[in-house]
Amino acid sequence: MSESVLIVGAGTGLSASLARLCNSNGMKVVLAARNIKKLDNLKEEINAETLSCDAGNIKSVHSLFQLIDKSIGTPNLVIYNPSVRIKGSVIDLDAEEARSAINITCFGAFLVAQQAAKRMLSRGSGSIFFTGASAGVKGFANSSVFAMGKFGLRGLAQSLARELHPKNIHIGHFVIDGGIQSKNNITNQFLEKDNMLDPDAIAKSYLEFHRQDRSAWAWEIELRPWVEKF
Repeated sequence: MSESVLIVGAGTGLSASLARLCNSNGMKVVLAARNIKKLDNLKEEINAETLSCDAGNIKSVHSLFQLIDKSIGTPNLVIYNPSVRIKGSVIDLDAEEARSAINITCFGAFLVAQQAAKRMLSRGSGSIFFTGASAGVKGFANSSVFAMGKFGLRGLAQSLARELHPKNIHIGHFVIDGGIQSKNNITNQFLEKDNMLDPDAIAKSYLEFHRQDRSAWAWEIELRPWVEKF
């Protein structure tokens, strides 16, 4: 029986690479996003299912999984990608915008993980992956909101790994340390120097992580270009 993957916060960058790779490996792909219109081309390309979801909204996430129950059942792999980056001095940041950003980056991950874990525990297997950033391991100046969100995301993943690994649910946190290539930022300079991450290469690491033998599971991996300082 073929596997399935749910990608939450899907877009045209890393999520698209993940979707294409999973599809090419025989997995049924479901893409969830607030704006699913932007996914029309990708949906047609790989015959994916697209569902509207506000990841930071409790009812919306519940509805998403209820729809998935009826379409593909419990996914084998769930990937949480959404985040909101707000830059600025702590004294200048808008408090409501900050709360909204943290809600998407961190609380939404909890909501999705909670719904996924309920179903995977009932089945007895599954993988839940979170896309993090270097901001989740080191806080940068004028980036307090993003750091709070990503630190919280990493803490969630670490806690879930300790809770769910012994129950055969594989948790993965991916620290993306560097800029990701996109159609808007790929240039000959970037390609020649390899100083940005190739989203297709990142996607391969996700799939390899999903396929790890449980005798040697990891819960976190850092990915960065070979020239990135850390």
